Amino acid sequence: MPFGSDLDGPERRKPDPGGRVNPGGLTTANRREHLDRAAKSELVGALGEVFKTTKVVVVAHYSGLTVAQIQTLRRQMKQAGASVKVAKNRLAKIALEGSDVASIAPLLKGPTLIAFSGDPVAAPKVAVDFAKTNERFVILGGAMGTTALDPNGVKALAALPSLDELRAKIVGLIQAPATKIAQVVNAPAAKLARVVQAYASKSEGAAA
Repeated sequence: MPFGSDLDGPERRKPDPGGRVNPGGLTTANRREHLDRAAKSELVGALGEVFKTTKVVVVAHYSGLTVAQIQTLRRQMKQAGASVKVAKNRLAKIALEGSDVASIAPLLKGPTLIAFSGDPVAAPKVAVDFAKTNERFVILGGAMGTTALDPNGVKALAALPSLDELRAKIVGLIQAPATKIAQVVNAPAAKLARVVQAYASKSEGAAA
């Protein structure tokens, strides 16, 4: 039966072992199966949206990590503006179909988790830092758009400054000369004239 398809046929009317049939005609077991399929379909849809909109995805094995360690990873990712999802590999592969980051599908084997972020550096940076202190957390690779990444590629991204760090540097470069200009502009007219004359004299001396 296709994934996510509705139940039909004689099975809809079969009573459960206790003879109970739900108001909609579904047995208890079939109703549970129907709800399970709906949940899986919703999960695939949510993952598909993530894969279509995220800038970078990191795949890692997490076997052996404690619940507390996973929670720590989630918290660190959230603080950096990234997220972590643990989903069945089969469902994740369905969600990957047609997305730019479909190259990560072969990495989805065993107990894997997916970290992702809009900032192409955030998720790799947190994942690499976390792996340094948690040997059971093994980075398998990832993708930045259509570019597939091996573990070294993820580490290379992690070594770059984040978007926030780049913004701070750019603002710093802009603000430094702006401060000097403001000091000159706010100076009294006589002082401004002296500053202009000083620059003019300096230029004439250099030309001579």
